[in-house]
Amino acid sequence: MAEIKAVTDATFDEMVINNERPVVVDFWATWCGPCKMVAPEMEKIAAKYDGAVDVVKVDVDANPSLSQKYGIMSIPTIAFFRPGQQPMGVVGFRPMEQLEQQFGLASFTKPAAPTAPAAPVEPTVG
Repeated sequence: MAEIKAVTDATFDEMVINNERPVVVDFWATWCGPCKMVAPEMEKIAAKYDGAVDVVKVDVDANPSLSQKYGIMSIPTIAFFRPGQQPMGVVGFRPMEQLEQQFGLASFTKPAAPTAPAAPVEPTVG
């Protein structure tokens, strides 16, 4: 299963801003009830998009610089960082399907591995 890594003020640029893949960031706090509701949705996204989209979480209490930098006023805030583009975000609980639609995640699914064509069947002479 895909791991949701915790990022900090010190590791945010490396793991999010400079990441070659898109990143979904869960800005949360331990005392936040709705944040606990969002956690399973983040796990679903991490599993479904493993290897195509990274999912990380930021504890806003432990990392106030990030909250200030990105204007996080309410939590949970789920932000989507796409390489080379401005981040977008939503505030409050959203099920996985709404987050997928909001952020256009379907375009980041890995294409199915091509299947090898079936070997031709040799006719049998009877």
